[in-house]
Amino acid sequence: MAMPGPRAVPAEAKISIRGLTKQFPVRGEKVVALDHIDLEVTDGEFFVVVGPSGCGKTTFLRILMGLEQQSSGQVEIRHRDPAKPLRSMVFQEQSIFPWMTVRDNVGYGLDMRRTEPRTRDRLVDEWLERVGLSRFARAYPGQLSGGMKQRVSLARAFANDPEVLLMDEPFSALDEQNKTILQQELLRIWEDTRKTVVFITHSVDEALTLGDRIMVMTASPGRVKTLIPVPFTRPRSVIDIRADHRYGHLVQEVWRHLQEEVQAARQRGGAAS
Repeated sequence: MAMPGPRAVPAEAKISIRGLTKQFPVRGEKVVALDHIDLEVTDGEFFVVVGPSGCGKTTFLRILMGLEQQSSGQVEIRHRDPAKPLRSMVFQEQSIFPWMTVRDNVGYGLDMRRTEPRTRDRLVDEWLERVGLSRFARAYPGQLSGGMKQRVSLARAFANDPEVLLMDEPFSALDEQNKTILQQELLRIWEDTRKTVVFITHSVDEALTLGDRIMVMTASPGRVKTLIPVPFTRPRSVIDIRADHRYGHLVQEVWRHLQEEVQAARQRGGAAS
């Protein structure tokens, strides 16, 4: 399949990170989780982070979300529209509220923002339709499959209309079929919104399928090992891009960097687990 070159990414930085370092106290000592990360994520970019287990990917995302405080360094997320929330996060675990209906879960962020009821109802209806859950609006999470629960999480995040969307392995617990379906769904929604996304994954295939750029992190402590641009144009088909001759070469390139880090960690006596 012949594919044209990469889409132009806006040059303006949405997220600027300088010297980001995070240390945790462990048994009276300081363990460095993240070490002097310098990075810019441009406005509207789908930025994917991969790295060995234990390299600090989730810590990195939690700092961007404001759930963790860095030990040193600066993180700036430029807030363009004060009427919108700056960021929302989709977690690896299913984080929807089991005591709320699907409809109330999707509208939760809007309720917290005291959105006018008619506007709230319109947005909830729109996003239920977009993720294919209109029929299940009155259902409770216990009545849904794992894939449907993650659809609720996606709808809630996008309905809240944040400027930056942070995603921590949201599809990792799903079977391959549901994962592929939701990856395509996410691509379709993202094409319409063009939000700045920072997406954590362990899957090289997923990183290449979704991302504009991939940051490969070093084994602990987490640093930027390399940044890899993804050349596939948008809109993308999850299945079709895997037939592109460049896809296999990129998979090999990312895996080579990851394997180097796992081997380096073992040689230091601190293998990533």
